[in-house]
Amino acid sequence: MTILLEICVDDADGLIAAHEGGADRIELCSALELGGLTPQLSLMRLAARLPIPSYAMIRPRAGDFVLSPADLEAMLADIDTVREAGLAGVVLGANLGDGRLDEALLTRLVAHADGLGMTLHRAFDLVPDIRPAVEFAVECGFERILTSGGMTKAVDGIVQLQETVAAAAGRISIMPGSGVTAETVGAILAAGPFREVHSSASGHVASAGGKAETLGFATPQRRITSAEKVAALKAAIVTMA
Repeated sequence: MTILLEICVDDADGLIAAHEGGADRIELCSALELGGLTPQLSLMRLAARLPIPSYAMIRPRAGDFVLSPADLEAMLADIDTVREAGLAGVVLGANLGDGRLDEALLTRLVAHADGLGMTLHRAFDLVPDIRPAVEFAVECGFERILTSGGMTKAVDGIVQLQETVAAAAGRISIMPGSGVTAETVGAILAAGPFREVHSSASGHVASAGGKAETLGFATPQRRITSAEKVAALKAAIVTMA
């Protein structure tokens, strides 16, 4: 069984590194340090040139996934931008205040994204009850659910990942993500019939520092996608397939 590797990136260098390392698909974002926000149109256009598909995160702001009517309008416009750029799909998610999926808002987004591929993102990790959330995702036509099993790292959420796979019953792909590395992917893939995994395959490098850091424009370190880490993760996955 072929297991696909999705790499999330938030800049042009990350696109190159993910492709060179052997990624099968890109999750395209901005501001990964905030969990990923909607990318710029310029980055979408660069991603569209690659020979692998890219799905754009549709998330208009940092913070929780409880979204307002104004957020919804921004997301609808962003989906139009994704379609204009020629990308393969979108990554969506929204919660109510109690953690349940915001089915009304997501139904609007899904209808607007007709014809694009769709991933339900880790808003799923906040739901209080897995089964109705999975059923909604299936009924809406999502291709996959990105989840860490409700934990900070997917390797620690294996029990819930298995429960989610059982609820899905082969009707939708369950894609483990968060903290997935060449060292942890074996334990994750051994826990269930996963067909794809998600990772940033990133490392930290020192920023240029100086006045840019003093004025708050830069942090001491920044995260970059590593082609070497992508390749190592891909190799580890191949040994499990």
